[in-house]
Amino acid sequence: MSLLRTRPEDKEKKKKESIFDLSKYIDKPIRVKFQGGREASGVLKGFDPLLNLVLDGTIEYMRDPDDQLKLTEDTRQLGLVVCRGTSVVLICPQDGMEAIPNPFIQQQDG
Repeated sequence: MSLLRTRPEDKEKKKKESIFDLSKYIDKPIRVKFQGGREASGVLKGFDPLLNLVLDGTIEYMRDPDDQLKLTEDTRQLGLVVCRGTSVVLICPQDGMEAIPNPFIQQQDG
């Protein structure tokens, strides 16, 4: 007698689907932020339900050595890369991103 038994309903579990539809961004430039603060941009070539991404022509934006939360003007060419989905924090279209003032910081009139 086996201790491990499989129930018929275990075999019929539905495949998990991603809530993100990244197919509209295929062959378009995107920007990705990762856990730990790294940022990169490139042309999205592929993805899977776990948000693993394939980017081509990838550029990494270097961080300030004195302030790891601040990006510098320096970049590094990475080329074709596979980004692990578990480390992806944010995905946005490259042309749809713009800096806005922080609405939670009270502005001082001076």
